[in-house]
Amino acid sequence: MKIIIFPIIFGGQTPPVLRYLQFLSNLLKDHAYVSMSYMTGILPISKYSSGSELNMFMEFKMTSMAMFGEYFGFTDEEVDVLYDKYLHLCKDPQVSREGLREWYDGYFTASGRRLYNPRSVVMALRFNQLSNYWTSSGPYDEIFYYIRNDIEHIRDDLALMISGEGIDARVEEFAASAMDLRTKNQIYSAMVVYGLLTYTKGKVFIPNRELMFRYEELLRSEKSLGYVYRLANISDQMLKATLSGDTDRMAEILQLAHNTETPILSYNNETELAAVVNLVYLSARDRYRVEREDKAGKGFVDFIFYPENPADTGLILELKAGHSPEEAIRQIREKRYALRFRGKPGEKERYTGQILGVGISYDKDTKEHHCKIEQL
Repeated sequence: MKIIIFPIIFGGQTPPVLRYLQFLSNLLKDHAYVSMSYMTGILPISKYSSGSELNMFMEFKMTSMAMFGEYFGFTDEEVDVLYDKYLHLCKDPQVSREGLREWYDGYFTASGRRLYNPRSVVMALRFNQLSNYWTSSGPYDEIFYYIRNDIEHIRDDLALMISGEGIDARVEEFAASAMDLRTKNQIYSAMVVYGLLTYTKGKVFIPNRELMFRYEELLRSEKSLGYVYRLANISDQMLKATLSGDTDRMAEILQLAHNTETPILSYNNETELAAVVNLVYLSARDRYRVEREDKAGKGFVDFIFYPENPADTGLILELKAGHSPEEAIRQIREKRYALRFRGKPGEKERYTGQILGVGISYDKDTKEHHCKIEQL
């Protein structure tokens, strides 16, 4: 078998995309020497006419082709095999199996199976460090490139996605290759194709910690995001007030957020309150691993802030819309949420710093916030 590599030389006035499609058509279509052609890439093949230049291709897409879903990324089982090899070969392992899941998992196939970002997993094990290994030097710029045309509508969705919520969306087949993305569905479709969002059960999400860091960077850097940008940039003050026990300042920041900054968050439920809390504590993610609705003690806690430095103060946040902060603290104590910092019986305690219970409430009648902090 002979393999021939053809140089691609483009010239003239024809758009580059069309010239490339013409090149592929001339090379592959209706030629006796081609028995099969296999192409792989991130974008679908454009069909720009009824008699498409490349209408002989069958496309297999992650979001719609269940049969081949497992081949679009690493499965749990495949990561287990790689991790076992890593533990055997690495003299001083610094990467945990749970860390790989937290950082690089979260993508979904058409059948609902979870997948890992394969490149990031390989790089983390190769360099013995959990970090951001995106091929692009500026994922923040990529994200903003897509949302810039509809930023007024999308910024409200970003506030909820940063909180871990999914946003209703319809993934469109060829949106990623469109030259001009205008609607939210087109924008989210392109972002799913590029891996900047994940899609399952009719909703788009931020898939994992690797991407979450980039969205946080966007929120703190892009002034055109309006109230979302302003809340993210007041988050340093909120964390300092919490650690120092200044509940009046905490309530003042939350009141400012509600009164002047958050037009979409009506506080009809604790999900909307949680979205605001996520934004005003955004800077905490530089020092903490923040878990939402984490299983703890006898129930699910709204937020747990696990310090990156085990000797630092841990935080447990419980939110109450229509109830008092004292009730939130009582729930933290009665359901023993602090057990999450102690590890399993017989294990050495990983976290050695103090643990603070933080109750945050919103009174629907007075439209005021109240906060309470107790050491657990």
